[in-house]
Amino acid sequence: MGLLFVESLPGPKVFKCKFCGVDSASRDAIVSKEFRGRHGRAYLFDSVVNVSLGPNEDRYLMTGLHTVNDIYCSCCQRRLGWRYFTHERMNDVPSIYAAKQTGNVKDSSFNEKAYNEDQKYKEGKYILEKNMMLKEGW
Repeated sequence: MGLLFVESLPGPKVFKCKFCGVDSASRDAIVSKEFRGRHGRAYLFDSVVNVSLGPNEDRYLMTGLHTVNDIYCSCCQRRLGWRYFTHERMNDVPSIYAAKQTGNVKDSSFNEKAYNEDQKYKEGKYILEKNMMLKEGW
């Protein structure tokens, strides 16, 4: 394994990985504190550091179907939350969504809400679960 480079965040208020203490996000990057993760409260961030991305996955969340990537601490590899995937081209949209648009899907339980305008603000943003973080400088 090679040398691991980690980014240190400036400023007095920083979220750190609870398991290894590496910086994960700045308080200034918080978009919302009104989210739920798999294990309780979570925050939505514009940007995070020192994370790696898992594969794209369609996941049913409280607001419907979303394409997400789990995010892992780049130092200890613990799962910290997820990233909302950004669909930049129609080819990136999951095939079930494309099929729904053409009327080829019979499943009435499919929820398109993640691809509606009221959910677009989440795309490209990150969820960090509060119970996976430590606060420094608060």
